[in-house]
Amino acid sequence: GQLPTWLQGILLRNGPGMHTIGDSKYNHWFDGLALLHSFTFKNGEVYYRSKYLRSDTYNCNIEANRIVVSEFGTMAYPDPCKNIFAKAFSYLSHTIPEFTDNCLINVMKTGDDFYATGETNFIRKINPQTLETLEKVDYNKYVAVNVATSHPHYDSAGNVLNMGTSIVDKGKTKYLLFKIPSSVPEQEKKKSCLKHLEVVCSIPSRSLLHPSYYHSFGLTDNYIIFVEQPFRLDIVKMATAYIRGVSWASCLAFNKDDKTWFHFIDRKTKKEVSTKFYTDALVFFHHVNAYEEDGHIIFDIIAYTDNSLYDMFYLKNMDKNFQENVKLTSIPTFKRFVVPLQYNKDAGVDSNLVTLPSSATAVKDKDGNIYCQPEILCEGVELPRINYDYNGKKYKYVFATEVQWSPVPTKIAKFNTQTKEMLHWGQDDCWPSEPVFVPRPDAKEEDDGVVLTCIVKTDPKDPPFLLVLDAKTFTELGRATVKVEMHMDLHGMFIPQQDMKTETE
Repeated sequence: GQLPTWLQGILLRNGPGMHTIGDSKYNHWFDGLALLHSFTFKNGEVYYRSKYLRSDTYNCNIEANRIVVSEFGTMAYPDPCKNIFAKAFSYLSHTIPEFTDNCLINVMKTGDDFYATGETNFIRKINPQTLETLEKVDYNKYVAVNVATSHPHYDSAGNVLNMGTSIVDKGKTKYLLFKIPSSVPEQEKKKSCLKHLEVVCSIPSRSLLHPSYYHSFGLTDNYIIFVEQPFRLDIVKMATAYIRGVSWASCLAFNKDDKTWFHFIDRKTKKEVSTKFYTDALVFFHHVNAYEEDGHIIFDIIAYTDNSLYDMFYLKNMDKNFQENVKLTSIPTFKRFVVPLQYNKDAGVDSNLVTLPSSATAVKDKDGNIYCQPEILCEGVELPRINYDYNGKKYKYVFATEVQWSPVPTKIAKFNTQTKEMLHWGQDDCWPSEPVFVPRPDAKEEDDGVVLTCIVKTDPKDPPFLLVLDAKTFTELGRATVKVEMHMDLHGMFIPQQDMKTETE
């Protein structure tokens, strides 16, 4: 096929790539050592490269020829990188163990720099052109967080907004929202933007010892949206996991009888909206988008009724009969919540406060809290992406992978949130990755651009390829076949040519 001449830049992807080191194996797919790969588009041609992230974790493991650094689903010990007694002592003296810098989930841009990110307090700077691993950065030096998300937001000025959890800081477990500026003052040109990181606000955890797990958060022009789900980390269990010889993943629990609480933070005043909004217990990883309309906040998420998704990816389940054997007990559901921030304060108990045309409801309960029920937009989609120019604004289109009862995607979908129409791309024996939308320069319409996705073939003898679709029609424009082993990855970004410093700089 043919690639559009305007498509110039790098599609940079991240995900787990190595699951066996020497005689040792990770327990979980999300534990694998980070593998970066990239497709560079230049004058109608595509160049591929891949490289393991040379994290401290990677280096320690390779040097020992076995897994010596613990990951979320795999507890490893003793660690020859450290004296075992010192390690055990540090486990007892700090509630939270020292985490891995195996940043395998996503890629983040801050200023002119790019980082591989995971969900711990470490990020690794990388060179997007050579995939070389550069310095290790500890968020903890700049903000008191023990874990942070891999799905930051970027505002119109290019500043990064992200969230992390501060565990047992003077006995107060809280969620912190922080901002990394996109540039530093002229006289500090050599310094990192992280030196100017600021905490925007904090939200106390409803439970001191059981903070909520979260993978992303939402943003509108005026509000930050944080969903506190009853899928929680048990801090006491985590602190003793090493001594008990169990993984940190076993310290996560979902309480199906609990509520899910919504927090809305005003971006100008940095204060939380005082009304309490909630819904039924759910588990979710990905926010899709959010916007404001006539005194309401509308936010879209992909939600589950249980936490079976994480368990699917234990490697003992991922054998050749994976697709037949492993069935989700809850299918991902695209839910739209409509939350009335401005409503009639005299409305009676049990009255629906939503005044927009929607089947979503928000009903006042006897305690004065507001119980929200979503509109179901569609089912069976995950890894949602939008045209990011519409982030926080009213939008139409979502690009996603299509999953049914198995967690491995079989198709790519384009979903129209207004008409509920869906377009698909799929071929036999193809497993696509998260689709990334790249807008055409000077595009006037939301879906004017291309969608990029990496396709892994189920038969290892068939080469994988990069697929380029016309985002409007969902027809194939071209594909670039790569004669290497390519792995299923997690997330990534497209970096336009003009956003990259040249090598000489």
